[in-house]
Amino acid sequence: MASYRMPAEWEPHLATYLVWPHNRDTWPGKFEAIPPAFARLVAAIARFEPVRLIVRDETAQEEARSLIEIALEGTERATLCGVQFVTLPTNDSWVRDHGPIFVNRVSGDGPDQIALDWRFNSWGEKYGPWELDDVVPRELGKRFGFEVIEPGIVMEGGSIDVDGGGMLLTTEQCLLNPNRNPKLTRSEIEDYLATYLGVRKILWLGEGIAGDDTDGHIDDLARFVGTGTVVTVVENDPADDNHRPLVDNLRRLEAMRDLNGRPFRIATLPMPPALYYDRTRLPASYANFYIANGAIVMPIFGCASDSIAAGTLKQLFPEREIVGIPALDLVWGLGTIHCLTQQHPRPRI
Repeated sequence: MASYRMPAEWEPHLATYLVWPHNRDTWPGKFEAIPPAFARLVAAIARFEPVRLIVRDETAQEEARSLIEIALEGTERATLCGVQFVTLPTNDSWVRDHGPIFVNRVSGDGPDQIALDWRFNSWGEKYGPWELDDVVPRELGKRFGFEVIEPGIVMEGGSIDVDGGGMLLTTEQCLLNPNRNPKLTRSEIEDYLATYLGVRKILWLGEGIAGDDTDGHIDDLARFVGTGTVVTVVENDPADDNHRPLVDNLRRLEAMRDLNGRPFRIATLPMPPALYYDRTRLPASYANFYIANGAIVMPIFGCASDSIAAGTLKQLFPEREIVGIPALDLVWGLGTIHCLTQQHPRPRI
């Protein structure tokens, strides 16, 4: 029987998937600013690896092509040839959560790589419709010829983070939320993660950040950045709504041990100042960075903490270029860089 594992995000990628924005309800009152901002994100990633950009129709493709060409002007190592357009209807752009999660074969007989198509229910049926997003992994499998299997439970890519060596980070607020899999116990959810992602230890944090409509996705909180190393966000202002849950998560991390019983090396990222739009607290977090081939693509918010966060990420990834993407407009959609991307790791060779 074959066994599989989910590679860490820093392992080599075959490509990155993104979905060109089209749902105006996601960024109400601010949508006109989103396509140019998104084009800058596509152009940044295309400097380092191929991009598979999902567009809903020919009109969207032409808009995307034009704006990406503008974003590519003056950049090095990137051309529009690095962007492959894939026509596919979708409900929204959060491909991290509804896109395929790839696992590579470790041993036994079977395909070198499989894509997992977890059920997607729009973060606990908060928004709708979502039926087009729910079938994106299978449709991409048809286009690109990879095998797709369905574990049969609700799971979003932003709710989990792995080190590629048997450990997984997640939160109780999300995975144990009754709006996802109400009939499953913690132990049963852990069994699914172990079976399909090849992990041996689940590290549970508590609650997510203020404004996060995903019920505490891990990619706004803490990320594996190397073997035995985790980076997590902290909020030093006791009056801020994020202070208490982030202190609790840091304490949990400090008490955790790896598969060999050793404590983790823990680095910290600041939180940007509280951001609001139309009186809504936005889930701005530097933990929502994307690890591309040769680069860390991170959200920046036009504040002093941008440079502090960039410096920390450079220390953690000295061999990768740090690329900041202005995200003040993107975060009005309640997500930024990591939420909008999904890696396709290179298959096992």
